[in-house]
This record gives sequence, C-alpha cells and structure tokens, in this order.
Amino acid sequence: MSPINNKSTVLNTFWALVMLPLLMISSPSFGQLNESNYKIYSVKLNKEVSLTDIAEEMITADVLLFGEEHNDSVAHHLQIKMLETLYLKFNNNIAISMEMFDRDVQIVMDEYLQGNIREKNFIKDARVWKNYRDYKPMVEFAKEKKLNVICANAPSRYTNLAGRKGPSALKELSAESKKNFAPLPYDTASGKYYEKLMALTSHDAPVANDTSALKMPPMPAMGNFNMIPAQSLWDATMAYSIASYLKQNKGRKVLQVNGRFHSDEGFAIVTQIEKNTMQK
Repeated sequence: MSPINNKSTVLNTFWALVMLPLLMISSPSFGQLNESNYKIYSVKLNKEVSLTDIAEEMITADVLLFGEEHNDSVAHHLQIKMLETLYLKFNNNIAISMEMFDRDVQIVMDEYLQGNIREKNFIKDARVWKNYRDYKPMVEFAKEKKLNVICANAPSRYTNLAGRKGPSALKELSAESKKNFAPLPYDTASGKYYEKLMALTSHDAPVANDTSALKMPPMPAMGNFNMIPAQSLWDATMAYSIASYLKQNKGRKVLQVNGRFHSDEGFAIVTQIEKNTMQK
C-alpha cells in the first residue's frame, strides 16, 4: 500500500492501495476462495494487513483505488469483500466507481439500481464487459444496499478519436458529447508514467506532437493511433468522475475499481485526481 497525501478541499486525504493476491498454479472457483488464497501487504507499514485494517485507514481517506488484473479471480473475490468491509464500517456513505462502465450509461446504471429496469436490459444497454459476472456481485450489493455506482470511464469512441486525431479533435464535439469525458484541456501522461507508456510501444515510430499542447513530449504511435492522449483521457475522465462525485457528496468514501495500469505506482488516475482537485 502506498499513501498519497493531497491537501485539497475535495479530497482531504487520498490513498492508493494495491491489493496483491498470491499467484496460484491452480485457481479455485470464485465461490471457493477465502483468506488462504491471498495476502495483502502494506508498503507503508511494512507488514501484512487485513481488509479491516484498510477500512480503518479509510477513516482519514476518501478514495480507495483497487488496481486489478481483469482476469484475476482472487482480485474479484477481494473486491466484493473489500466493499462489504467498507460498508460495515461506513454504511451508506460508500460509493463504487468503476472503469468497467462509461459515463454515458450512468442513467442505465441508476435505473437498474433503482429497480426500474430488468437485468437483461441493463446488461445490453450498459454495454457490460464480457466478464461482467466478475463485477456483478458489486453491482448487486450496491443495488441491495442502495449505494451509488459511478460509471467513471470515457466511452471508447472518444478515446479512439483522441488517439487517432489528437485531443484537439475533441473540441469539435457537441456540448452534450463533452459531458462524457473530462473537461478540455485534460492533462496527458508525463514523467515516469509517460516513460512507462512509451515503453509499451517503443518499437513504433513516434508521431508529430498535437499542436494544441505546449511543449508536449514526443508520443508513441501504434500505426496511426497515439496511445498517450487516449490513455490519458481514460485516466483523466475516471479521476474527474470521482472528484465530481465527492464534491457533490461530502463525507462519502469511494471504492474505485480499475485495471492496475491505471493506478500502479501512484500514476495515472492518482496523479489526475491530485491535479483535478487542486484546481477546484
């Protein structure tokens, strides 16, 4: 676990916590998982901790980022257990924020949580991931306990546009479309996170800088697709979704679930939240 302090009117104390389940040669089924299948290590305390310990730490924090491998059954087991533990501690002052749902399906999520639409309609209209069964326990828990679920991500059509034509292309969209991603201009990856993204596509030739950004470093390309503005839009939008929710819901705690690349090492969403909240 790596704490990140943030002196912000929105996020008084911000934590990025990394769950590291034990790797297993033969993984048991979801229903058979228990505490013997994983260990959680605190970098801050230099010792093994429990989910209850993490919930106690959240007394002085507002956001808990859970970085996962999307196909890790142990991580998915931990997510619902972490949510249950946070609920026992904070009751209805808990909300879930998820990379797995885009901002433009928030109304569909709300309709389902309120019991207005059937699950089959929710699954279709919310464009759930192929492995939705891994995230369903959290959504159903939220529905049962009447918790908010934040559909945090930017739809891929916009990240694709940013990757193909650069962030400036997003300016041409309608005001209604712009509600579905972070406000422009958004910060793009820099420093060590930028280097990490560059390493992913180091075999490709860089493309020209987006002229809408001043002194932006060269960006990696994947054919005609530029990963930096696309990935950064995902990060910035999830951070914006979380920060906006907390601004409107004082005193709430947010459990953010995302692929680990979006929060590892205190990069990406973590950095974007810090910048986002300092500007409020």
